[in-house]
Amino acid sequence: MMEIDCARGVDATVTVPGSKSYTQRALVVAALAEGESVVEGALLCEDSAHLIRALQALGAGVYQRGKDLLVRGTGGRVRNPHAPIYLGDNGTAMRILTSVVCLGEGVFELTGSARLCQRPMEPLLRALRELGVDAWSKRGDGAPPVIVRAQGFPGGGAVFGELQSSQFVSSLLIAAPLAKRDTRIDLMGRVPSFPYTDMTVRVMEEFGVKVTRSGQSTYWIAGGQRYIGRAYRVEGDLSSASYFFAAAAVCKGRVRVENVNPDSAQGDVKFLGILESLGCRVTRGEHWIEAVREGPLTQGDMTLDMGEMPDVVPTLSVIAAVRSGRTVIKGVGHLRVKESDRLAALVTELRKTGVVAEEIRDGLAICGGRPHGAQIDTYNDHRMAMSFAVLGLAVPGIRLVGTGCVKKSFPNFWTELKRLSVGS
Repeated sequence: MMEIDCARGVDATVTVPGSKSYTQRALVVAALAEGESVVEGALLCEDSAHLIRALQALGAGVYQRGKDLLVRGTGGRVRNPHAPIYLGDNGTAMRILTSVVCLGEGVFELTGSARLCQRPMEPLLRALRELGVDAWSKRGDGAPPVIVRAQGFPGGGAVFGELQSSQFVSSLLIAAPLAKRDTRIDLMGRVPSFPYTDMTVRVMEEFGVKVTRSGQSTYWIAGGQRYIGRAYRVEGDLSSASYFFAAAAVCKGRVRVENVNPDSAQGDVKFLGILESLGCRVTRGEHWIEAVREGPLTQGDMTLDMGEMPDVVPTLSVIAAVRSGRTVIKGVGHLRVKESDRLAALVTELRKTGVVAEEIRDGLAICGGRPHGAQIDTYNDHRMAMSFAVLGLAVPGIRLVGTGCVKKSFPNFWTELKRLSVGS
């Protein structure tokens, strides 16, 4: 258990690691490329470690060189390890690699932790079957472990309806350029976290393939393309940066975050606009962003659609807990199938601090006030731990159970958090 030291204010400059989303996409594409790639500034964390071991099992060479990763690509020739591929809690890797292994030959099994084996996969498996791939849930419940009988990625047409994750779309996109024929992907319903799909396309194009998009709903990818190895720099993670911006908001003060791109395609960049609407001043530099709060937070009722930035919902929730007014967060029903059921977890833990909170159909509602100290469970969920640590900077007596889970995405989080306080 860790008790967070309450801060009298914040005034600091911190650095965040590379984007987890960009790191994973770059590593997979580099592993499929011809020749060598250097992934500079990659996030080295638990999720990355699981992905790297999986890519090595599939035939890629991945080696650490200082702070960078050297990747020797397979040229799209995926090796069958003839053993289950274990991915821990890494949902992104599970979704993306399910399509990647289709490029190989024979039977592949992908599995992970108990929680990962509860997370949905059926929309992707159904789309792969539409394309002619023999892919199914081993237990028949639409969740991992996943079995794929591969004979090369066939291409063709796939249609997605309403989705719980944009990762299903990214999965098909990444494998499609190496297909035997062209691939068309049609999106017929709402896709949460849609900016992550744009991130996927950007990484693919950086490695030399072409993706054609028609409006918001159709992708067309020519088969027979190839990824070409290159040097690729990963920008800083804006989900990780959000905790430090939130610290400025809940404590008053200034926090500058370095190693971030103010013009990023990461959906979480839109969190900056929310901070401004809450009464913070946000300044953007070439490779840094600074958040300052001098006066009170904006009062009154607010409704915010967070569908394009669901990872910062826990961050916003702790700001809402100390803000006078009712905050309705909508568009994030899919948070029920993340590393934890984040909506239920947030409501349960906020209530422990005396904050009125409730689940709604596609999100939650929080009536802010004066939270008090409490023992907070983190549910082995990195975003729960980091968000409530920020609340602990402003509220005395916040004690966290299970703080090691931050290694999933931000191993140095506790070190960077200590830089914030100007007095405790």
